[in-house]
Amino acid sequence: MIRDQLLSKNGTATLILSREFLKYREGERIPTITEFASKMNLARGTIQNALKNLISSGAIKISSKGHLGSYLESKDTAILMEYAGISSLVGTMPLPYSRRYEGLASGIIVSSEKRNAVAVNLAYMRGAKNRMSMVESGRYDFAIVSKFAAEAYIGEGRPLKILIDFGPLSYLNRHVLMLHDEKKKGIEDGMRVGIDESSLDQKELTRIVCEDRKVEYVPIEYTRSLDSIRNGEVDAMVMNIDEVLDKQLDIHYVSIDGYESGNTAAVIVTGAKEEEIGALLNEVIDVETVLAVQKQVLEGEMIPRY
Repeated sequence: MIRDQLLSKNGTATLILSREFLKYREGERIPTITEFASKMNLARGTIQNALKNLISSGAIKISSKGHLGSYLESKDTAILMEYAGISSLVGTMPLPYSRRYEGLASGIIVSSEKRNAVAVNLAYMRGAKNRMSMVESGRYDFAIVSKFAAEAYIGEGRPLKILIDFGPLSYLNRHVLMLHDEKKKGIEDGMRVGIDESSLDQKELTRIVCEDRKVEYVPIEYTRSLDSIRNGEVDAMVMNIDEVLDKQLDIHYVSIDGYESGNTAAVIVTGAKEEEIGALLNEVIDVETVLAVQKQVLEGEMIPRY
Protein backbone atom coordinates (compact mmCIF):
# COMPACT_ATOMS: atom_id res chain seq x y z
CA MET A 1 0.00 0.00 0.00
CA ILE A 2 1.20 3.50 -0.83
CA ARG A 3 0.17 4.71 2.63
CA ASP A 4 2.46 2.14 4.24
CA GLN A 5 5.35 3.18 2.01
CA LEU A 6 4.93 6.82 3.06
CA LEU A 7 5.33 5.75 6.68
CA SER A 8 8.63 4.08 5.90
CA LYS A 9 12.11 5.54 6.16
CA ASN A 10 12.05 7.06 2.68
CA GLY A 11 8.39 8.06 2.79
CA THR A 12 8.98 11.78 3.19
CA ALA A 13 11.37 11.87 0.25
CA THR A 14 8.88 9.96 -1.91
CA LEU A 15 6.12 12.41 -0.98
CA ILE A 16 8.27 15.42 -1.81
CA LEU A 17 9.53 13.90 -5.06
CA SER A 18 6.02 12.96 -6.18
CA ARG A 19 4.95 16.58 -5.74
CA GLU A 20 7.91 17.62 -7.88
CA PHE A 21 6.91 15.25 -10.69
CA LEU A 22 3.37 16.61 -10.69
CA LYS A 23 4.92 19.87 -11.95
CA TYR A 24 6.61 18.28 -14.96
CA ARG A 25 4.99 17.59 -18.31
CA GLU A 26 5.54 14.33 -20.17
CA GLY A 27 8.50 14.72 -22.50
CA GLU A 28 10.12 17.38 -20.32
CA ARG A 29 13.73 17.17 -19.15
CA ILE A 30 14.03 16.50 -15.41
CA PRO A 31 16.81 17.43 -12.95
CA THR A 32 19.62 15.03 -12.13
CA ILE A 33 19.65 13.16 -8.82
CA THR A 34 22.29 15.59 -7.57
CA GLU A 35 20.10 18.54 -8.53
CA PHE A 36 17.04 16.99 -6.84
CA ALA A 37 19.11 16.29 -3.71
CA SER A 38 20.39 19.86 -3.57
CA LYS A 39 16.95 21.37 -4.11
CA MET A 40 15.28 19.19 -1.47
CA ASN A 41 18.22 19.20 0.95
CA LEU A 42 18.27 15.39 1.01
CA ALA A 43 20.99 12.77 0.48
CA ARG A 44 21.52 11.37 -3.02
CA GLY A 45 20.81 7.85 -1.75
CA THR A 46 17.49 8.96 -0.29
CA ILE A 47 16.51 10.54 -3.61
CA GLN A 48 17.55 7.40 -5.50
CA ASN A 49 15.38 5.20 -3.26
CA ALA A 50 12.40 7.53 -3.61
CA LEU A 51 12.86 7.57 -7.38
CA LYS A 52 12.91 3.76 -7.46
CA ASN A 53 9.64 3.69 -5.48
CA LEU A 54 7.92 5.97 -7.98
CA ILE A 55 9.23 4.03 -10.98
CA SER A 56 8.39 0.57 -9.60
CA SER A 57 4.86 1.67 -8.68
CA GLY A 58 4.20 2.92 -12.22
CA ALA A 59 3.89 6.53 -11.10
CA ILE A 60 6.56 7.66 -13.56
CA LYS A 61 8.65 6.34 -16.42
CA ILE A 62 11.99 7.97 -17.15
CA SER A 63 14.13 7.73 -20.27
CA SER A 64 17.80 8.64 -20.48
CA LYS A 65 19.22 10.44 -23.49
CA GLY A 66 22.88 10.29 -22.55
CA HIS A 67 24.59 13.65 -22.32
CA LEU A 68 21.23 15.35 -23.05
CA GLY A 69 19.95 14.23 -19.66
CA SER A 70 16.90 12.31 -18.44
CA TYR A 71 13.32 12.96 -19.50
CA LEU A 72 9.90 12.21 -18.05
CA GLU A 73 8.57 9.74 -20.60
CA SER A 74 5.18 9.29 -18.91
CA LYS A 75 3.45 9.75 -15.57
CA ASP A 76 0.36 8.41 -13.82
CA THR A 77 -1.17 11.48 -12.19
CA ALA A 78 -3.47 9.44 -9.95
CA ILE A 79 -0.57 7.48 -8.41
CA LEU A 80 1.55 10.62 -8.01
CA MET A 81 -1.35 12.37 -6.26
CA GLU A 82 -1.73 9.45 -3.86
CA TYR A 83 1.98 9.54 -3.03
CA ALA A 84 1.76 13.33 -2.68
CA GLY A 85 -1.16 13.09 -0.28
CA ILE A 86 -3.51 15.00 -2.61
CA SER A 87 -6.92 13.30 -2.83
CA SER A 88 -8.63 16.06 -4.83
CA LEU A 89 -8.50 19.75 -5.68
CA VAL A 90 -10.91 21.94 -3.76
CA GLY A 91 -11.76 25.43 -4.95
CA THR A 92 -14.14 28.18 -3.95
CA MET A 93 -16.23 30.46 -6.15
CA PRO A 94 -19.16 32.88 -5.80
CA LEU A 95 -22.59 31.66 -4.76
CA PRO A 96 -24.20 30.55 -8.05
CA TYR A 97 -27.07 33.06 -7.94
CA SER A 98 -26.79 33.90 -11.66
CA ARG A 99 -26.97 31.70 -14.73
CA ARG A 100 -23.47 32.87 -15.69
CA TYR A 101 -22.05 31.57 -12.40
CA GLU A 102 -24.00 28.32 -12.82
CA GLY A 103 -22.45 27.95 -16.26
CA LEU A 104 -18.96 28.67 -14.95
CA ALA A 105 -19.30 26.09 -12.17
CA SER A 106 -20.71 23.53 -14.61
CA GLY A 107 -17.85 24.16 -17.03
CA ILE A 108 -15.25 23.61 -14.30
CA ILE A 109 -16.85 20.28 -13.31
CA VAL A 110 -17.32 19.05 -16.90
CA SER A 111 -13.74 19.93 -17.82
CA SER A 112 -12.33 18.20 -14.72
CA GLU A 113 -14.35 15.04 -15.35
CA LYS A 114 -12.46 14.50 -18.57
CA ARG A 115 -9.44 13.71 -16.39
CA ASN A 116 -10.59 10.94 -14.08
CA ALA A 117 -7.32 11.08 -12.16
CA VAL A 118 -8.03 14.50 -10.68
CA ALA A 119 -11.29 15.18 -8.85
CA VAL A 120 -12.27 18.84 -8.51
CA ASN A 121 -14.75 19.96 -5.86
CA LEU A 122 -16.25 23.41 -5.48
CA ALA A 123 -17.38 25.28 -2.39
CA TYR A 124 -19.42 28.47 -2.64
CA MET A 125 -18.54 31.56 -0.65
CA ARG A 126 -19.56 35.22 -0.71
CA GLY A 127 -16.84 37.84 -1.23
CA ALA A 128 -13.71 37.69 -3.37
CA LYS A 129 -11.61 38.82 -0.42
CA ASN A 130 -12.92 35.93 1.69
CA ARG A 131 -12.27 33.39 -1.08
CA MET A 132 -8.70 34.51 -1.75
CA SER A 133 -7.84 34.65 1.95
CA MET A 134 -8.91 30.99 2.19
CA VAL A 135 -6.41 30.09 -0.55
CA GLU A 136 -3.76 32.17 1.19
CA SER A 137 -4.33 30.26 4.45
CA GLY A 138 -4.25 26.87 2.69
CA ARG A 139 -7.91 26.04 3.34
CA TYR A 140 -8.61 25.84 -0.40
CA ASP A 141 -6.41 25.04 -3.38
CA PHE A 142 -7.82 27.75 -5.64
CA ALA A 143 -10.39 30.52 -5.84
CA ILE A 144 -12.46 31.89 -8.70
CA VAL A 145 -12.79 35.68 -8.60
CA SER A 146 -12.96 38.59 -11.02
CA LYS A 147 -9.70 39.65 -12.63
CA PHE A 148 -10.25 43.09 -11.11
CA ALA A 149 -10.44 41.67 -7.57
CA ALA A 150 -7.47 39.34 -8.11
CA GLU A 151 -5.19 42.11 -9.35
CA ALA A 152 -6.23 44.38 -6.49
CA TYR A 153 -5.62 41.72 -3.82
CA ILE A 154 -2.35 40.45 -5.30
CA GLY A 155 -1.27 44.08 -5.73
CA GLU A 156 -1.25 44.36 -1.93
CA GLY A 157 1.68 41.92 -1.87
CA ARG A 158 -0.35 38.78 -1.21
CA PRO A 159 1.45 35.48 -2.04
CA LEU A 160 -1.04 34.52 -4.76
CA LYS A 161 -1.02 34.44 -8.55
CA ILE A 162 -3.49 34.37 -11.43
CA LEU A 163 -3.19 30.92 -12.98
CA ILE A 164 -6.00 30.86 -15.56
CA ASP A 165 -7.88 33.76 -17.19
CA PHE A 166 -11.23 32.86 -18.78
CA GLY A 167 -11.55 36.21 -20.57
CA PRO A 168 -14.19 38.99 -20.75
CA LEU A 169 -17.82 38.21 -19.84
CA SER A 170 -16.91 34.91 -18.17
CA TYR A 171 -17.50 36.32 -14.66
CA LEU A 172 -20.36 38.73 -15.22
CA ASN A 173 -22.08 40.81 -17.88
CA ARG A 174 -21.33 44.16 -16.24
CA HIS A 175 -21.84 46.17 -13.06
CA VAL A 176 -24.50 48.86 -13.00
CA LEU A 177 -25.83 51.33 -10.44
CA MET A 178 -29.20 50.19 -9.06
CA LEU A 179 -31.45 52.98 -7.74
CA HIS A 180 -34.49 52.82 -5.45
CA ASP A 181 -36.06 55.95 -6.96
CA GLU A 182 -36.71 55.44 -10.65
CA LYS A 183 -36.49 59.22 -11.22
CA LYS A 184 -32.85 59.33 -10.17
CA LYS A 185 -30.09 59.20 -12.76
CA GLY A 186 -27.08 58.71 -10.53
CA ILE A 187 -25.50 59.35 -7.15
CA GLU A 188 -26.62 62.50 -5.34
CA ASP A 189 -25.52 64.10 -2.08
CA GLY A 190 -27.29 62.67 0.97
CA MET A 191 -27.92 59.25 -0.53
CA ARG A 192 -27.52 56.03 1.47
CA VAL A 193 -25.32 53.78 -0.64
CA GLY A 194 -24.96 50.05 -0.05
CA ILE A 195 -21.44 48.66 0.11
CA ASP A 196 -20.14 45.13 0.63
CA GLU A 197 -16.66 45.33 2.17
CA SER A 198 -15.92 41.68 1.33
CA SER A 199 -16.43 42.29 -2.41
CA LEU A 200 -13.31 44.03 -3.69
CA ASP A 201 -14.76 45.03 -7.07
CA GLN A 202 -18.14 46.16 -5.68
CA LYS A 203 -16.43 48.19 -2.97
CA GLU A 204 -13.98 49.87 -5.36
CA LEU A 205 -16.62 50.64 -8.00
CA THR A 206 -18.87 52.08 -5.28
CA ARG A 207 -16.09 54.44 -4.20
CA ILE A 208 -15.60 55.49 -7.83
CA VAL A 209 -19.27 56.28 -8.57
CA CYS A 210 -19.60 58.15 -5.25
CA GLU A 211 -16.45 60.24 -5.74
CA ASP A 212 -16.95 63.90 -4.79
CA ARG A 213 -20.43 63.12 -3.41
CA LYS A 214 -21.44 63.35 0.25
CA VAL A 215 -23.10 60.00 0.87
CA GLU A 216 -23.67 57.60 3.74
CA TYR A 217 -22.18 54.16 3.16
CA VAL A 218 -24.41 51.39 4.50
CA PRO A 219 -22.85 47.92 4.96
CA ILE A 220 -24.98 45.44 2.98
CA GLU A 221 -24.24 41.80 2.23
CA TYR A 222 -24.31 41.41 -1.54
CA THR A 223 -26.94 38.65 -1.34
CA ARG A 224 -29.31 41.20 0.23
CA SER A 225 -28.67 43.95 -2.31
CA LEU A 226 -31.81 43.58 -4.43
CA ASP A 227 -34.12 43.53 -1.41
CA SER A 228 -32.29 46.48 0.10
CA ILE A 229 -32.82 48.56 -3.05
CA ARG A 230 -36.47 47.57 -3.40
CA ASN A 231 -37.48 48.27 0.20
CA GLY A 232 -35.57 51.54 0.34
CA GLU A 233 -33.06 50.43 2.97
CA VAL A 234 -30.50 52.04 0.66
CA ASP A 235 -30.97 54.52 -2.17
CA ALA A 236 -28.34 53.08 -4.47
CA MET A 237 -25.97 50.15 -4.83
CA VAL A 238 -23.47 48.96 -7.43
CA MET A 239 -24.51 45.49 -8.56
CA ASN A 240 -23.93 42.73 -11.09
CA ILE A 241 -26.73 43.02 -13.64
CA ASP A 242 -26.86 39.28 -14.41
CA GLU A 243 -29.43 38.33 -11.76
CA VAL A 244 -31.75 41.15 -12.88
CA LEU A 245 -31.51 40.06 -16.52
CA ASP A 246 -31.87 36.35 -15.70
CA LYS A 247 -35.05 36.88 -13.70
CA GLN A 248 -36.30 39.81 -15.82
CA LEU A 249 -36.74 41.90 -12.68
CA ASP A 250 -38.32 45.33 -12.87
CA ILE A 251 -35.73 47.47 -11.11
CA HIS A 252 -34.30 50.84 -12.06
CA TYR A 253 -30.60 51.04 -12.93
CA VAL A 254 -28.15 53.20 -14.87
CA SER A 255 -24.83 52.44 -16.51
CA ILE A 256 -21.55 53.24 -14.79
CA ASP A 257 -19.35 55.73 -16.65
CA GLY A 258 -15.81 54.64 -17.49
CA TYR A 259 -16.54 51.01 -16.70
CA GLU A 260 -13.72 48.64 -17.67
CA SER A 261 -14.77 45.48 -19.53
CA GLY A 262 -11.82 43.67 -17.93
CA ASN A 263 -13.80 43.64 -14.70
CA THR A 264 -16.04 41.01 -16.25
CA ALA A 265 -13.34 38.32 -16.59
CA ALA A 266 -13.21 35.28 -14.29
CA VAL A 267 -9.79 34.05 -13.18
CA ILE A 268 -8.45 31.17 -11.11
CA VAL A 269 -6.12 32.25 -8.30
CA THR A 270 -3.69 29.88 -6.54
CA GLY A 271 -0.85 30.15 -4.05
CA ALA A 272 2.19 31.71 -5.72
CA LYS A 273 4.44 28.83 -4.64
CA GLU A 274 1.94 25.96 -5.06
CA GLU A 275 3.41 24.81 -8.36
CA GLU A 276 2.05 21.26 -8.17
CA ILE A 277 -1.49 22.56 -7.61
CA GLY A 278 -1.09 24.89 -10.57
CA ALA A 279 0.19 22.06 -12.76
CA LEU A 280 -2.76 19.85 -11.81
CA LEU A 281 -5.26 22.62 -12.51
CA ASN A 282 -3.68 23.31 -15.90
CA GLU A 283 -4.09 19.61 -16.65
CA VAL A 284 -7.80 19.46 -15.86
CA ILE A 285 -9.16 22.95 -16.58
CA ASP A 286 -9.53 23.52 -20.31
CA VAL A 287 -10.63 27.10 -20.95
CA GLU A 288 -12.41 26.31 -24.23
CA THR A 289 -14.42 23.52 -22.59
CA VAL A 290 -15.40 25.70 -19.63
CA LEU A 291 -16.54 28.58 -21.86
CA ALA A 292 -18.44 26.26 -24.20
CA VAL A 293 -20.35 24.73 -21.28
CA GLN A 294 -21.01 28.17 -19.79
CA LYS A 295 -22.44 29.32 -23.12
CA GLN A 296 -24.76 26.29 -23.26
CA VAL A 297 -26.04 27.02 -19.75
CA LEU A 298 -26.54 30.71 -20.54
CA GLU A 299 -28.53 29.85 -23.66
CA GLY A 300 -30.64 27.26 -21.87
CA GLU A 301 -29.21 24.37 -23.90
CA MET A 302 -27.83 22.59 -20.85
CA ILE A 303 -29.08 22.06 -17.31
CA PRO A 304 -26.46 23.32 -14.82
CA ARG A 305 -24.57 20.60 -12.94
CA TYR A 306 -22.20 21.46 -10.15
